[in-house]
Amino acid sequence: MKQINEDAWLLSPGNANAVLLAKGNELTLVDAGFAGKERVVLDAIAALGRRPSNLKHLVFTHSHPDHIGSSAAIVEAAGARTYMHALDAPFAETGGRFRPMTAAPGLLHGIMYRLVWHPNVRMRPFRIDQHVADGETLPLAGGLRAVHVPGHAAGQLAYLWRGDRLLIGGDVFMNIFGLADPVGFEDEAQARRSQRKLAALQFDKAVFGHGGAILSGASDKVRRKVH
Repeated sequence: MKQINEDAWLLSPGNANAVLLAKGNELTLVDAGFAGKERVVLDAIAALGRRPSNLKHLVFTHSHPDHIGSSAAIVEAAGARTYMHALDAPFAETGGRFRPMTAAPGLLHGIMYRLVWHPNVRMRPFRIDQHVADGETLPLAGGLRAVHVPGHAAGQLAYLWRGDRLLIGGDVFMNIFGLADPVGFEDEAQARRSQRKLAALQFDKAVFGHGGAILSGASDKVRRKVH
């Protein structure tokens, strides 16, 4: 667990990122990592001096297995309310199988894609309590504004937390060896439009689904990458 802002912590439940946000004693988690990694989340909650019942909200960028895998177990432990775009909610509620995806351009992306993408894997299903739409602001953790950024996944959302303090960007990019494409796309042309959409926004810090957080000048770095 790494603190990335006052009231915001980066968790890594199985080589995928999740973000834990606090407002008073109430906690909100964005994404839930791979299956079997719920202990990472529950231990982080304990380290903050809270109980699982303090986790009131579980918000998702999209429904790929590395972002929803531990969700059923976390909801079971905490009773959290769940939030996702309507286009991706059916995959959470059935446990898969997932929409087809193709590798992003480049040799490294091709290798990573073959290592990590398994569309036939099944997840423990769980209910989505609320669908989230583009431009909607969820009154959670001081405010989460949803930005629809399809391409990697049709229902992918990014979130701007507390105005422009932090972008939680899902898999629009990854930041493992610097900013780069995600491992694959459902629709590459749509994904490029989503990358440009994020580049038009202003935010101080950014976290994507894989790799380290960008802790200063994040929107400028995204703009340089896109342009």
